[in-house]
Amino acid sequence: MEENKAAKGLLLGFITGGIVGAAVALLYAPKSGKELRNDIRLKKDELWDDTSEYVQVAKTKASDLINEGKRKSEELISDAKKKANSLIGDANTILNDAKQKATTTLNTTKDKLNIEADRVKDAFKSGMDAYNQEKNQEKNKS
Repeated sequence: MEENKAAKGLLLGFITGGIVGAAVALLYAPKSGKELRNDIRLKKDELWDDTSEYVQVAKTKASDLINEGKRKSEELISDAKKKANSLIGDANTILNDAKQKATTTLNTTKDKLNIEADRVKDAFKSGMDAYNQEKNQEKNKS
C-alpha cells in the first residue's frame, strides 16, 4: 500500500516537474508569441504522451501485483486445505484405532468375566454340593 502511494507521488512529481520545467524553459526562451505557443503545444503533447506511458506502466504493474497476490492467496488456501485434510485423516485414523482397541479390550474383558463367572458358579455349586453331602451325612448318622 505504501509503495502504491510512493509510486503515485513520484509519478505526480515527475509530471508536475516536467510541466513547470517546460513552462519556465519556454518562457525564458527568446521566441515570438506564435513560436512560443507552438512550443508550448508540442511540450504539452510530449508531456501528455509521457504521462499516458507512465499511467500505462503503473496500471500494468498494479495488475501484475494484484494477479501475484491472487496467485499467492490461492496457493495459501490450497496448502491450508491440504493440511486440514491431512489433519482430518490423521484424526480419523487415531479415532478408528482407538475404537478398535476399545472393542478388543471390551471383548477380552467380557471373555474373562464370563470365564470367572463360570468358575464362581462352579465353585458355588461345588460348595453347595459339599454342604448338602455333609448335611446328608449328619442326617444319616443321627
